[in-house]
Amino acid sequence: MSDPFTPPGSAPAQFDTAAAGGDPAGGRLADRDRPADEAPAPDATAALLPSRLRDFDNAQLGAIAHLYRGEVYRSTIWRTRLDNTTNWSIVMMGIALTSTFSSHTASALPLLVVGMLLLVFLVFEARRYRYFNVWRARARWMETHLYAPMLRGQPLDPAWRDVLAADYESPTHHISFAQALGRRLRRNFIWILGIQSVAYWGKIAIHPFPAQDIHDLIGRAAIGPIPGVIVLLAGLAYNGMWIGVALWSWRVDRARWGPDGGGGGMG
Repeated sequence: MSDPFTPPGSAPAQFDTAAAGGDPAGGRLADRDRPADEAPAPDATAALLPSRLRDFDNAQLGAIAHLYRGEVYRSTIWRTRLDNTTNWSIVMMGIALTSTFSSHTASALPLLVVGMLLLVFLVFEARRYRYFNVWRARARWMETHLYAPMLRGQPLDPAWRDVLAADYESPTHHISFAQALGRRLRRNFIWILGIQSVAYWGKIAIHPFPAQDIHDLIGRAAIGPIPGVIVLLAGLAYNGMWIGVALWSWRVDRARWGPDGGGGGMG
């Protein structure tokens, strides 16, 4: 078979038989003379490596390198946008905590209002994460299916190009909005919501004076005409719902990608 990196009309390059220790007649180690369980010599493996990239010339490989840089750049930009929504959530939580604990007579209502704002920020972040995941998945795909095998001198699976090409021809989100919500909850927002919940229970437990029993907690949780028991049950359901979403997404990711997250597809 002709070497695809050899210009048309020119003779294929040959090994130096004295240096490579190959077949003096042909300049290459004859595969038919090698036992089935014997690995190719290092020089022979190095010589065969270009054939594993036989569909790409130097210019095309350079274009792929620039493509990879572009995907890394886009994923970095969208990762910055993810950090912005998380920062907004932390700032709003800090404002609510400062307002609520500024005085023993201050209301705990700001902690409830910030819970609704956290929901808005979580929706923003999940939507942004779906876009970030597209660029991240493409860059990671090239790292694991092109660059890593190339560095190890391993054969390339031709299917990786088809998957990447299909993703460029028909771009789509690799995960659902619900999965994105679950991932962002597990990474960031479940901890922010946890701080909010602990702070709220701490507020109604110690201010304006330490609660003596459950009736004090229920009375302090009341918001105008809404009984305290309704407010507390709604808060438990609200936080329980997000815990359920986080656990559900964790199970989906584990089933799809495995315990170590090393799945065979994008996403």
